[in-house]
Amino acid sequence: MSEEILNKISKQAQDYYKNTPVIILGSGASAAFGMSGMWQLAQHLMANVDVVDLHDNEQTSWHNFCEKLKADIDLETALHDVPLSPELTGRVVSETWSLLAPEDFTVFEGSLNNLSLFPLGKLLKHMFRSTAKELNIITPNYDRLAEYACEQENIHHYSGFSHGYRGYSAKKDYLSCSRQVNIWKVHGSLGWFSNSNGVIIFLSNVSEIPNDLTPLIVTPGIEKYRSTHKEPYKTIIHESDDVMDKATAYLCIGFGFNDEHIQTKLVNRCANNGASVIIITYKLTEATKEFIANESTDKYLAIEAAEDNKSKIYSSLLDEPAEVEGEFWSLSGFMNLIM
Repeated sequence: MSEEILNKISKQAQDYYKNTPVIILGSGASAAFGMSGMWQLAQHLMANVDVVDLHDNEQTSWHNFCEKLKADIDLETALHDVPLSPELTGRVVSETWSLLAPEDFTVFEGSLNNLSLFPLGKLLKHMFRSTAKELNIITPNYDRLAEYACEQENIHHYSGFSHGYRGYSAKKDYLSCSRQVNIWKVHGSLGWFSNSNGVIIFLSNVSEIPNDLTPLIVTPGIEKYRSTHKEPYKTIIHESDDVMDKATAYLCIGFGFNDEHIQTKLVNRCANNGASVIIITYKLTEATKEFIANESTDKYLAIEAAEDNKSKIYSSLLDEPAEVEGEFWSLSGFMNLIM
């Protein structure tokens, strides 16, 4: 029975995959490489954001914010409930960068002697065996793992800026290239900064925040909705919306359906336009399960980890979830279904 189910979902995965899906990378895709998630970030912020020199009302806000985190309220909800001043928000951004940038660089260094570290790179290379000239990745992640995955396979990538040690904002066709991966980073990137004059630049792999520069990463909470109306996020989100609107298939890797910028488009494309979706992750979130349970799409395949090196399959072709042998919830394992 398990083999019969595996054959059925393998064919389903191949049918969706042949439509050149837009790839959506969530935090789970980065967690697989040891990048900190929201819980670790919350602990880091509480331990490292210094507020002793701030006004009393700002110190009170920070205290209230930390109390919520200590009460096991998630970081995004806490930042929604306790609005922070621009100065405090800036310190949160800086400490977020200071936590994630070294982790990102550690992954990069590890990839230099491991030329198969990124399954995503292998997937992209395989996708380019078709007639596709352009592939699209949409992600709320700040890290540059998608860029590293492209470079592992010598694939040209574009993320809103020109290439070089100091990049500038550029259109995706600013270079002529036979094949290209567009990486739409809707919440910013560890390599994006603005200077004191508001000029936006891209810097490759700096080890600390340069003097008088501000990292361009959007923190969770209410600030996310304020910042994304500004550049470079406004243009990036507009471009990613166009990509989502044209797609007929999506491949979600470690994405928990908790980001409204991406989720709303995805759900509506599946519900109203018959788009198909593949979801692979270590553990499906409640939001993902709700998406499936509400019959928002009749073309879905979702896979999560189960005990004893098994995978739990949720499929529009199955009457109920089923477990099969193998770690098909991971990207490398999933690729065995489609290649």
